[in-house]
Amino acid sequence: MPTSSVLAIVAHPDDESFGLGAVLDTLVSGGAEGGVLCYTRGEASTLHGVEGDLTELRVGELTAAAEKLGLTHVRLCEYPDGDLASIDRTELAAVAVEQARAQRADLVLVLDESGITGHPDHRAATAAGLAAADELGLPVLAWTLSPPIADALNAEFPAGFIGTEGDEVWQVSREHQVEAAKAHASQALPTSVLWRRLKLMGDEEHVRWLRRAAR
Repeated sequence: MPTSSVLAIVAHPDDESFGLGAVLDTLVSGGAEGGVLCYTRGEASTLHGVEGDLTELRVGELTAAAEKLGLTHVRLCEYPDGDLASIDRTELAAVAVEQARAQRADLVLVLDESGITGHPDHRAATAAGLAAADELGLPVLAWTLSPPIADALNAEFPAGFIGTEGDEVWQVSREHQVEAAKAHASQALPTSVLWRRLKLMGDEEHVRWLRRAAR
C-alpha cells in the first residue's frame, strides 16, 4: 500500500533497528517519512556492553540509529523498562496518538503481537500501537519471524523466539539496518544473536497486517 508517513512504535531503543530496521528502510527508501516512538530508555533491557550512564548512552544510540535509517521524527519516553505492561494502555495509546498526529502518520509499524520473544514490554508497546491506530483509523503492519527462522534460532540460542506466519514476504536490503544496529554499541555485541538472525533471514522479511487499511 502507498505510505507517506510511517510511525514505528516500540518498547526499547534498538527495537527500531534490530527488529524493524529493514522494513523501515524499505518504506523510507520508497519515499515515506519515518518516525519512531520508543516508550522506555532501555536501562533494564540492556547487555551492558559498554561503560557509562546507560540512560544517556541509549538516547544517543537511538538518535544515531534513527539517522542511519533516515527517520526524521524520534520520540523517546521514560516509562519503566521491564515493567511497561504495568502502565495503563490508554495512557500509552494517547502518547502514540499524539505522535502519529504530529507526523501525520498513515501507517503504524510494530513488533508482532507475540512480542517476538514473548517479552511483555514488546507486547505492551504493540497493544498501545494497536489501540492508537484503532482511534485514528490507521492500518497496522507487524514485523514477525517465520516459524523456520524462529526454530533455527531456538536450536542455537536460549532466546525463546516465537515464529508467526506472515501475510507477505518483502525483499529488503540490510545495509542501513546493519549500520543502524551498529549505532547501538551497548547492545550490538559480536556475540549477539542479532547477527545470526540477520544472516538466517537473508534479504527477506516476513510481515503481517494486524489492521488493514479501510477500503
